Amino acid sequence: MCRSRPAWYRRTSIRVPACTDSTLSTLYTAPLWLPGGHLQTMVPAVAIAKPAVAFRRERWEAPDGDFVDVDFVDGKPGQPLVLLFHGLEGSSASHYARALMAAVSACGWSGAVPHFRGCSGEPNRAPRFYHSGDANEVDWIVRRLRARTQGRLYAAGVSLGGNALLRWLGESQSRAGIVDAAVAVSAPLDLARGGEALSSGVNMVYTRMFLKTLKPKCLAKLDQFPGLFDRDALMNARDLYAFDNVVTAPLHGYRDTDDYWDRASARHVLGDIAVPTLVLNARNDPFLPGRYLPASASDAVTLEYPEHGGHVGFAVGNPPGRLDWLPRRILGFFDAAVATRAPDADELCEAAAHG
Repeated sequence: MCRSRPAWYRRTSIRVPACTDSTLSTLYTAPLWLPGGHLQTMVPAVAIAKPAVAFRRERWEAPDGDFVDVDFVDGKPGQPLVLLFHGLEGSSASHYARALMAAVSACGWSGAVPHFRGCSGEPNRAPRFYHSGDANEVDWIVRRLRARTQGRLYAAGVSLGGNALLRWLGESQSRAGIVDAAVAVSAPLDLARGGEALSSGVNMVYTRMFLKTLKPKCLAKLDQFPGLFDRDALMNARDLYAFDNVVTAPLHGYRDTDDYWDRASARHVLGDIAVPTLVLNARNDPFLPGRYLPASASDAVTLEYPEHGGHVGFAVGNPPGRLDWLPRRILGFFDAAVATRAPDADELCEAAAHG
């Protein structure tokens, strides 16, 4: 495991919220019955029961005339709110989203899972989708939530959502201080290397899974906006490189896939992040081989690279396994980040005012 310990992080073990188990190692260890990155990726996603979560949905009208659907978990007033950005073709129904929001609810905290365009079950209106470098979308969502949240605001992102969150944190630098801490899980920090990994061998199973849902959405988008991109080229796309060249890159202001994968990669901005942030990636993640994980970041960033865990896996316990390690790690990091950092000027003034 590679770590970069920021100055505010003083502890050797994490402090977790009182609603969770108080004994949690920061180092993930895979159960013996679940070997290898592929099983550690697939089993949590499809074979471990997801907790039930009572979501409340809001539809937000976006500045460009489109909409974003946000699923909420309502906690106690004044308690923290945990914001989660999902991964490629994910949603609030994804295993990691349900697991995290169930843990948030158990703490009495609030949660929010905004859906990237086209991922809430209804086609979006605008001639765009979402992408790994969507820092502007993240900024709009975070600021809208900050304006209506009285307690602390924490942000988490998984896979594509983790990369987009890190891009926003790095591009915003100190302006991202409107969130108190952040966690990115299994983010494709180097999109080119990740794209290469997903374009060969057994990893093509993941690519086919993504294209199975992405292509129908794109065909529907062509019905809305004829000529938006080349239909034949879309249907002939067999990997994410070809898909991004036809759809993602041109729709979102990039020259081509190479330009998109380079400029949208979060690895470029890890040194600019000023908010306490955990970057958690397993070295056996099929989506981004461990040899490509960045070795350095700003003092505000903790790089945590366990040997095992797969892609957004991190299952624990006896068969069939549990999904609770990752939520506890995320919430524990949030709690520890606030407990160990120096108070800001507003907090010192508030403390003085109360004697």
